[in-house]
Amino acid sequence: MVTKRYDVYGVGHALVDIQYAVNAAFLEEMGIGKGVMTLIDERRQLELARALLQDPVASCSGGSAANTMIGVASFGGSAYYACLVGDDDWGSFYLRDLRTAGVGTSDRARTAGTTGRCTVFITPDADRTLNTFLGVGSAINPAQIEAKVIAASRYVYLEGYLVATDNGMQTCRMVQEAARDHGVPLALTLSDPMIVDAARARFSQLVAAGVELLFCNADEAAAYTGLGDTESAARRLGDIVPRACITCGPDGAILYEEGRRITIPAVDADAVDTTGAGDLFAGGVLFGLTHGYSFADAGRLGTYAAAQVVAQYGPRLKRTLADSIDIILHSGLS
Repeated sequence: MVTKRYDVYGVGHALVDIQYAVNAAFLEEMGIGKGVMTLIDERRQLELARALLQDPVASCSGGSAANTMIGVASFGGSAYYACLVGDDDWGSFYLRDLRTAGVGTSDRARTAGTTGRCTVFITPDADRTLNTFLGVGSAINPAQIEAKVIAASRYVYLEGYLVATDNGMQTCRMVQEAARDHGVPLALTLSDPMIVDAARARFSQLVAAGVELLFCNADEAAAYTGLGDTESAARRLGDIVPRACITCGPDGAILYEEGRRITIPAVDADAVDTTGAGDLFAGGVLFGLTHGYSFADAGRLGTYAAAQVVAQYGPRLKRTLADSIDIILHSGLS
């Protein structure tokens, strides 16, 4: 029997997240679509940097799945992240910051080139808009995947943004096969409604090949199922995967487990920045499932973590939650 060294093995893009507080007029002036993720090239990334006259409110190692792995670690879990960064200063910063946050990674994570960066625009309504330059992150491929580490993990987590590139989709399929070969359950997040619209067939291929746990928000659920009503979309997802989590912002979350609906109420929060809310929700759920908690309690941990992160700038919690689990589950905080 393989010793389970890690709770979760995550795979995704490595991006240095740089957050700015802006108003909607800035987004309109710069031709930026509000509330979604847009892939940009390095020239556009530099153009945006020149237009931003203020200092960022936060900078950290990120990328959606990286945020989730850091979320697992914040609960006291063990996580590993497979990614790709460049041989530049940002790449050094990224790997150092990731390890400081308690997430393991490999020397395979580094190659010649420019590290990806995500410029995050936060508007006064707490909405987040992402303009992402993938850099060498777009070249993530099966060579970065370590089957032995997957075998030594309790869960595998795939970032949905990966399916946008051929290399990323090949990586997802390899990870899925390795997880199946070693009997490790696989979780997938849909990541963004625009990615779902553009790559629905690829998501469907992954789901058909075996996804035990699916994460998405209400907009992503609608995009994937074609059903505009959140309840109907959630029910459909509950029919096609063993477990599904649909986050609904201030309305909490809807979970389905083997066709059974579970309602997770929201945790009150004064939202200033929704960046990382879904990522931290997934981190809490994955921590819960890998530590013997019920699906409902795992959902409560995720909902609490998401509420904490939206009350601050940036996708990383300012404190660990390892000592707060019993309080979260038994004191009415969730």
